[in-house]
Amino acid sequence: MKKVTIAILLAAVLILSTVGMAAAITDGEPDGDGHPYVGLMVAQLADGTPLWRCSGTLISPTIFLTAGHCTDGAEHVELWFAAGPIPRPTDGSGYPFFGEVGGTPFVHPNYDPNAFYLFDLGVVVLDEPVDMPTYGALPELDSLDALKPSRKTTFTAVGYGLQKSFPDAAGWKDAAIRERMVAYPHLIQINTGFTGDSSLLLSNNADTGGTCFGDSGGPNFVGDTNVVGGVTSFGLNGTCGGTGGVYRVDRADDLEWLATFFE
Repeated sequence: MKKVTIAILLAAVLILSTVGMAAAITDGEPDGDGHPYVGLMVAQLADGTPLWRCSGTLISPTIFLTAGHCTDGAEHVELWFAAGPIPRPTDGSGYPFFGEVGGTPFVHPNYDPNAFYLFDLGVVVLDEPVDMPTYGALPELDSLDALKPSRKTTFTAVGYGLQKSFPDAAGWKDAAIRERMVAYPHLIQINTGFTGDSSLLLSNNADTGGTCFGDSGGPNFVGDTNVVGGVTSFGLNGTCGGTGGVYRVDRADDLEWLATFFE
């Protein structure tokens, strides 16, 4: 697998200390109740100190699927499933210390922060079950291999990140309303020298929409299904344009590791 050169880490984890400047889905639309099992998470230290925020998918009453770089280094996680906009606390600190439910974070056993995109998968086990009529579903083994790059091969990307990102000098223009948003990017690359066999590249433009800071770990559903083909993983520039990198969830090592939580 060719090593990916990333100009910017993650298409979507946003350190809470910068939340005032660059508080989602770009060129998308409010999701409303379309995907109520997609939630917002804030990673914390044991004492409640906030670290960063990401998105993710509830795939059972107690299992929240996200990216490995979202759970690595965290000791506790707080989660919200409201469609939003989720209000900022009156002290302007980012998010409250307590969400709708808390949980314990785990990271893929082969995850390496120096090459995070190779095994970029994480899980949060909730302290209490969250009952919903339906949940996100895992893909069948190697099922994404049948997909071909095309404008007709679409995904449904959902997350709570930035709606628009600008270079640092114009960061005050960034749009972040902390609302669950949805877009419909199409497949650009799969099983290439750049993506290897563990990632996808999806479109990220004004026509299809895409992902940005804060969407990391959020689902990229196959077509209009509830099947999580992959989680938002990385981007190639600081303005979230061009393409979005997705970590695939259909490989054996991922599905076998996730199965241990269901056991």
